[in-house]
Amino acid sequence: MRSVAVVGASLAGWRAAQELREQGFDGRLTLIGAEHRPPYDRPPLSKEFLSGHLDPAELALGDPEEEDDLDAEWRLGRTAVRLDPRTGTVTLDGGDQVRADGVVAATGASRSTITGAPTVPGSHLVYTLDDALALRESVGAGSRVVVVGGGLTGSEVASTCRSLGARVTLVEGQHVPLVHTLGIEIASLCLALHEDHGVRLRCGTRAARVLGTERVTGVELTDGRVVPADVVAVCVGAHPTTEWLRGSGVRTRQGVLTDAGCVTRLRNVVAVGDVAQYQSGNHAHTTRTGYWSHAMNQPTTAVRNLLAGSTIARCTAVPHFWSRQYGCSVQFAGEAMPKDKIEVVDGSTKARKFVATYRRGGRLVAVFAMNDPKRFAAYRRKLTANSVPGSGRTARTAPTAPG
Repeated sequence: MRSVAVVGASLAGWRAAQELREQGFDGRLTLIGAEHRPPYDRPPLSKEFLSGHLDPAELALGDPEEEDDLDAEWRLGRTAVRLDPRTGTVTLDGGDQVRADGVVAATGASRSTITGAPTVPGSHLVYTLDDALALRESVGAGSRVVVVGGGLTGSEVASTCRSLGARVTLVEGQHVPLVHTLGIEIASLCLALHEDHGVRLRCGTRAARVLGTERVTGVELTDGRVVPADVVAVCVGAHPTTEWLRGSGVRTRQGVLTDAGCVTRLRNVVAVGDVAQYQSGNHAHTTRTGYWSHAMNQPTTAVRNLLAGSTIARCTAVPHFWSRQYGCSVQFAGEAMPKDKIEVVDGSTKARKFVATYRRGGRLVAVFAMNDPKRFAAYRRKLTANSVPGSGRTARTAPTAPG
């Protein structure tokens, strides 16, 4: 293998490029990224960056020296539109082609939206650095902010906007945000954080469209109600960016399907990060997550298998995420299912410092903690990739989020 194209220049793509060099690949390396910016860290976008405590330069994943060490050909501001496995060619928008013996698919996910949001001034998606910068410039003390979507990103955006003095309304289609990820008992405690900090909640009804022409005026819900707004932040999830792989022979279904080593049915194509729908646990089910930890850790295994030409290593890291909302740290690890038994094993929910475990058939499968990182770390160490028995279905995971 003398040439590799890494398609996607966010964290997963950046780490894959680093791993290629660290694992001894000395051939031609091409890094293709849809954004014009070099790789940067996304988790702070909805927190420290949105609040104004970080500048764009502070989000960079690498410094100039590290970028030079990659000795890579950079194709920034370009998107892949086609992969031809017969010729090993990645075609870019505009018609340029990149020849490669191996391909790392790290194209991540594209933010979903609602009617009106892309065109009405004052409405923002929250996925890229430019998205977060535009939202940051729009939010001020007293402004009416409607956050559409109560997942991790939406919750963090709501928390940050409240810290800036905005009057915030959170719109969520589920009756309790994050219930599919955390279960009703724990999700209800996270919901209470919003209420206790003055965020108005509109749960159980989805947002239909953003209203306004020259400037946003509100958000119309599916039941006909209108929530007035000066600013709208749309955080309704994302879908994996797989369109460029159509017709390539790489299987896609809610992501790029891979084995437990991130290898697709084409042995010279691997997938990492948000876009990878990989075999998990005892391989009876597949999962895809937008967790920072997966984007950080999967490339080590994927690159090893790519260079070997077969699956000689498997991903065993337990999925986990960390969030900070209203001054509280929220941590979760594992894969939960609706019927798991949830038990608070340490601390107090009333004091908002506790650890809860999830058990299935008596086995520890997940752990949640609020404001107790030390105890969370202890329980997380007890989890292994095989602690989640396969169920023949896709595991419940958090919506794709910056962090």
